[in-house]
Amino acid sequence: MAEPLRVCVTGAAGQIAYSLLYSLGRGEVFGPNQPVTLFLLDIQPMLGVLDGVVMEMMDCALPLVNEIVPTADPQVAFKDIDFAILVGAMPRREGMERKDLLKANAKIFESQGKALDQFAKKTVKVLVVGNPANTNALIAHKCAPSIPKENFTAMTRLDQNRAQAQVAARVGVPSNAVRNVIIWGNHSSTQFPDVRHGDVSIDGKHVPIYEAVKDDAWLKGDFITTVQKRGAAVIAARKLSSAMSAAKGIVDHVKDLWCGTPPDEYVSMGVISDGNSYGVPEGLIYSFPCKILPDHTYEVVTGLEIDTFSREKMDATAKELVEERDSAMTFLSADANL
Repeated sequence: MAEPLRVCVTGAAGQIAYSLLYSLGRGEVFGPNQPVTLFLLDIQPMLGVLDGVVMEMMDCALPLVNEIVPTADPQVAFKDIDFAILVGAMPRREGMERKDLLKANAKIFESQGKALDQFAKKTVKVLVVGNPANTNALIAHKCAPSIPKENFTAMTRLDQNRAQAQVAARVGVPSNAVRNVIIWGNHSSTQFPDVRHGDVSIDGKHVPIYEAVKDDAWLKGDFITTVQKRGAAVIAARKLSSAMSAAKGIVDHVKDLWCGTPPDEYVSMGVISDGNSYGVPEGLIYSFPCKILPDHTYEVVTGLEIDTFSREKMDATAKELVEERDSAMTFLSADANL
């Protein structure tokens, strides 16, 4: 057995973490031979609920779980951790504007970024899930200047999974037969689910998605809006935000980040833009197609052809991210320079 990985999950008493923790402890994320020590962070009023979560994790009798540490203290939760999964945030509720969500959560990710900077390993990988995820990841990164900016990612894997599932259902194949769907931009209703570069495995052949679906109007219309608005549709139906599917997106994101992607496949992640890829402004956390290497680093897939339709969609979501960044600046402390 390897040395236990130190993994922190924030918002650990919440519904997404409740769907996530079993997968982390069972070996579905870091592998069947990798033990983990789980640091579960939540606010003081939720510690009673968190105690119940810990009891259940213990009762699962998972051999890979080395230790479980519930806490409301970021110093304890982030001390020398290898991976941080920042789920904790005020949840989006029906009718809530994204600016309201940003105002409520900016301070949370400012304080967590500073705590990561002070207490975590400098090699820590940080996945931001709490919405608005891209801008919250930017806030956390800017408040943790001693940690490489490439170590901060925002989750758009849930959106990729949603898009793959929509295509798979349309074609009548399993979702894992669909690959290389791209989510460009923000984890919001401006995101652009792009299938021009993806394909579907049919009878052992990789068929381009447009050819497999045979309905260009759907792919350029209802398909895009369905993926963009799926989170709101779940809230309208459940009266709660996505939990099970969000947890699955986290599992997929972290597993690929830890284990790497196949040579001919890529996945979508919100990563820091260097200003040289696809005309995206430098410094934004923007979702790109990425290949992940065995050493846990990633490369943005470059050279993909972008048509006029795609360019307009990609620019619109970048514009929203610039507006979110500028708005966030008004909510943060003077030393949090975005």
